[in-house]
Amino acid sequence: MQAFAYHNPTTVADAARMSLQEDAKLMAGGQTLLQSMKLGLMAPSAIVDLAGVAELKGITVDATSVTIGAGTTHAAVAASKEVQAAIPALAELAGHIGDRQVRNRGTIGGSLANNDPAACYPAAVLGLGATIHTNQRTLTADEFFAGLYTTALAEGEIITAVKFPRAEKAGWQKFKQPASRFSLVGVFVSKGPAGVRVAVTGAGASGVFRATGLEAKLAANWSAAALAGATVPSTELNSDLHGSAEYRAALIPVLAARAVG
Repeated sequence: MQAFAYHNPTTVADAARMSLQEDAKLMAGGQTLLQSMKLGLMAPSAIVDLAGVAELKGITVDATSVTIGAGTTHAAVAASKEVQAAIPALAELAGHIGDRQVRNRGTIGGSLANNDPAACYPAAVLGLGATIHTNQRTLTADEFFAGLYTTALAEGEIITAVKFPRAEKAGWQKFKQPASRFSLVGVFVSKGPAGVRVAVTGAGASGVFRATGLEAKLAANWSAAALAGATVPSTELNSDLHGSAEYRAALIPVLAARAVG
């Protein structure tokens, strides 16, 4: 790796200011950034490490929502008794991201800002109809995800927290790539204040997306039986050495039915 400056701010305001330096990169857990630098895919002039920003960490649960600070690790979400009680599927998802090392370093904010097309958290955020809070504004999940590794975040904008509405019902199923533990296909379903939502990760060529056809079936009848014989078009899905677009299309309704229970 080439030489770079290292900044360790303690406030969101300082981090945002430092991130505006030419070719500077924000770092949360560093699970993607550092690997990309080692491979020569990124060469930032400076890294702005968010690990020391205390205001980005923590979990708050009330009668209607679960709010998770952007700097909160996957392991902390998975271990939270409050999250387990309020939205069990969210704690379950967090507890099966990557391996133990990834869960103890990776953060929800870092995962969402990177928006890997096979990451798990985007499915939970879109599938529960969460809102993403930044140092500048609040975005709905439908507004936030803009495509492959692309989000609505602007220069100098930092995710500060994610607010999930407490759902009446929610479930998560993941068919993982055994080496990376990324989702070949992952499906998050929910029924709650945001209506019935089905979000799919790992399958879409443009990243996480909502399976509106499955949503319509579950809105009429929330049951696994409602998805019997359901199909998803394969035209805009990934094909790679792990599975064809048709294979992923076949998995989506199966995993959605399992997530419904």
